[in-house]
Amino acid sequence: MPLPIYLDYAATTPVDPSVAEAMAGCLTREGIFANPASRSHIYGWQAEEQVEKARRHVADLIHSDPREIAWTSGATESNNLALKGVFEAENYQGHLITSTIEHKAVIDPAKWLEQKGVKVTWLAPDADGVISAEQVKQALTEDTKLVSIMQINNETGAINPIAEIGRICRDNHVLLHVDAAQAAGKVPVDTKALQVDLMSLCAHKFYGPKGIGALYVRRPVQPQLNQQMHGGGHERGMRSGTLPTHQIVGMGEASRLAAECLAEEAPRIERLRNLLWSGIADLPGVKRNGSTEQVSPGHLNVCFSGVEGETLLLSLRELAVSTGSACTSASMEPSYVLTAMGVSNEDAHSSIRFSLGRFTTEENVSAAVAHIRTIYTQLQQAQSA
Repeated sequence: MPLPIYLDYAATTPVDPSVAEAMAGCLTREGIFANPASRSHIYGWQAEEQVEKARRHVADLIHSDPREIAWTSGATESNNLALKGVFEAENYQGHLITSTIEHKAVIDPAKWLEQKGVKVTWLAPDADGVISAEQVKQALTEDTKLVSIMQINNETGAINPIAEIGRICRDNHVLLHVDAAQAAGKVPVDTKALQVDLMSLCAHKFYGPKGIGALYVRRPVQPQLNQQMHGGGHERGMRSGTLPTHQIVGMGEASRLAAECLAEEAPRIERLRNLLWSGIADLPGVKRNGSTEQVSPGHLNVCFSGVEGETLLLSLRELAVSTGSACTSASMEPSYVLTAMGVSNEDAHSSIRFSLGRFTTEENVSAAVAHIRTIYTQLQQAQSA
C-alpha cells in the first residue's frame, strides 16, 4: 500500500536532502564532530567555524546580525526564553500583551507568568484570525514591558501586521517578541523592517532538523534578558549548553536554501494551495476558515460542515493531514484558535488543516482533490441515509 500524500507541512517538514548531507558531515570521526567550545585544538576550531557559518545563514534569512542569534532547542524554548527571560529580569513585575490564538508555547508561559504576578492582556482575533495593530495600541499601559504576537498562525496561516505592531511598540518603548516558527523560510522576514526585539525560529518548520532553533535578540535588548539555562554561559550568556554542531549546521543549511528558494518557492506553493481549494470549494457545506488575503502560502484550513473532523480525518486514508496544531492533536476539544475567531464548536470539530510545502506536486494536489471529493460525498450520503 502506497504511503499517503503528505499535506501536513505546518506540523513539520521533511529534512531537505542537502541539509541531511551537511549534517552527516558533522557526525563521524572523519567529519567535524568536535565540541565547538574546545578552543585548544583544530577539531574544536573547525566545529566552531561551522557553527558560526550557520549562525550567519540564519541571520541572513531574517536580516539580522549574527551576534543577535542565540541557539536553542526549538521555538518552544525560544518562546520560553523570550517571555520568562524578560519578566524574570523585571522580578515578574509589569504587563504582557499577547493573544488567545498564540501557539501553546507562548500561551502556557504567559499563564505561568500570570501566576507569578505579571498582568497579562489576552487579545482576541477578528473573524479572519488576525490581531490588529490598533488592538495592541489600545491595550498598552504605562506598565507594558512586552508584546508577544505570532507572525503567522500555525492553524489558519493568518498573517498578523507585525510591521505596524512593531512601530507602535518601538514608539512606546515596549519590547516586541514574535513567534516566527511558521514564517521564517516561508515568507520574507526582516527583523529591522518589522522593528522586532525578539524572534523565535524553528529549523524543522523549513526543512531543517528537529531539536534545533534560535532566538533572535536585538543587541540592545540582550542585557534585559535573563537566561533560563545555566551552566557555562554559552551564547553570550543567554543560553548555556554544549552546541549540537550537526543540528546547527542543518539549520544553517536549511536557512541558506530557504533564502535562495523563497522568491520562487512561495508563489509555487501558493498556486498549489489555491488549486487545492478551487478543487473542493464547490462541495456543499464546505467553507474556508480565516483570511483569503492575509494568509501564508501553504496554509488551507477548511470546514466540512456536518461531518465530524476526526471521522473525516480517519477516512482520508490517502492523505496525511491534521485537524490543527500537532501539539494539541491528542485533545478532543475543538480548536481554540477557530473558536476564538467565532467559529462554532461544531464547525471547529469539522475543520481540517491542509498545509503544503517544498515537495508537494501538482499531481499530489490533483489526487488529494479527487480523494477528498469522494470521501466527503460518501460521508454526507451515509449521514443522510
